[in-house]
Amino acid sequence: MAITSGRNFWCLCSSILLVATQPAAAETKLFESAQVTPASEYTFGIEGPAGDLDGNLFVVNLGKPGTIGKLPAGGAASELFTTLPDGSVGNAIRFDRSGTMFIADYKKHNIFAIPKGATEPAVWFHSDQMNQPNDITIARDGTIYASDPNWKGREGHIWRIVRGADGTAQGQVMSAPRAMGTTNGIDLSPDGKTLYVGESSSGQIWSYAISGNELTAAKLVKAFQPDTIDGLRTDVAGRLYVARILKGTIALMKPTGAVEREIPLKAKEPTNLAFGGSDGKTVFVTQRQGGFIESFRTDQQGREHCLQRGRC
Repeated sequence: MAITSGRNFWCLCSSILLVATQPAAAETKLFESAQVTPASEYTFGIEGPAGDLDGNLFVVNLGKPGTIGKLPAGGAASELFTTLPDGSVGNAIRFDRSGTMFIADYKKHNIFAIPKGATEPAVWFHSDQMNQPNDITIARDGTIYASDPNWKGREGHIWRIVRGADGTAQGQVMSAPRAMGTTNGIDLSPDGKTLYVGESSSGQIWSYAISGNELTAAKLVKAFQPDTIDGLRTDVAGRLYVARILKGTIALMKPTGAVEREIPLKAKEPTNLAFGGSDGKTVFVTQRQGGFIESFRTDQQGREHCLQRGRC
């Protein structure tokens, strides 16, 4: 179509020039952490972050022990989601493929379950034989693996908890080829065949093959300084993200133990982390120092987020 006006031609060219010279929208940089929630929202026991598929994040001990806070998708402040029964205090939260939330209650030796869409916790598993359920991870078939540290004795175990034929949860200590230290952070590889366990007392991370109720093929993945590791998570590429409590970083490392990077955080006492957001590539970190949540973007989706989508 012919241009009939010099003025129109100038306006058209100016518009094209304006569009061409507009700066591109700034993209969020990977591995740069920022504080998300206000300081002191959570107690010294801030722990157990877990994200659902709607982008909400759930964290234990909002304001006082025994509560569970909810950070809505895109939010900058937490709200009360639920309160556990009297005397119970949560330490870990995980979601299974159905969207059911499981909470480890270290005070009363319970695993609570909250079905998707509900808020009231119900005891799913209990054992007086536990020192405490500290951290938990969930396999594709719904099996729960729970770390069970004895902090005073600087030792620990792993529990395997499954649903029995009668529908009730049944659990027992898994046999292992070595004596474990204070078992703490725990997660599975993307294929579900390897269990990673962090031992806080020694600062070591071990991997095990899973054979029913047996842990086999023990392998030392990485040895950090004693008492400098807490929670850990895996991504769909099989890498491990380890909370370096007192150092103030998240160590991102390959399954071989090679550390790709140490991601600096806003405070020095990260207790645990979880993948969330709409694509599962936002890592949320719970900070004991300051009682807040911070987050950073990564380049891979978290295993648990992928599991909830039925793809892992």
